[in-house]
Amino acid sequence: MRRYLLLGAALWCVGFAAQAAGEAEREAGRKLFNSGTQPSCAVCHTLRDAGAEGAVGPVLDELQPDEARVANVLRTGLGVMPPFRDKLTEQQIALLARYVAQASAPPR
Repeated sequence: MRRYLLLGAALWCVGFAAQAAGEAEREAGRKLFNSGTQPSCAVCHTLRDAGAEGAVGPVLDELQPDEARVANVLRTGLGVMPPFRDKLTEQQIALLARYVAQASAPPR
């Protein structure tokens, strides 16, 4: 019985740590969206989770792009949106793409 209690406690701790890491990553993505690029994503795009109400680019809450699409557009640009491959690291592009995809996804 004691083993099961210890195992349960360990699994809870792992789950809690993973949730905390996920929230920290989401906050880092939100910060990058709002102020990590020049111009910031929030200037052009609307994204409810970020509190952004841009009026130039598409409304990301409606578009609901997946992570690969966001990363590709960040690297290459699209329409009037410039590429950010020279302004962001690959790690930042991945973080921002993951954030936008998760933040714009429909609720589960």
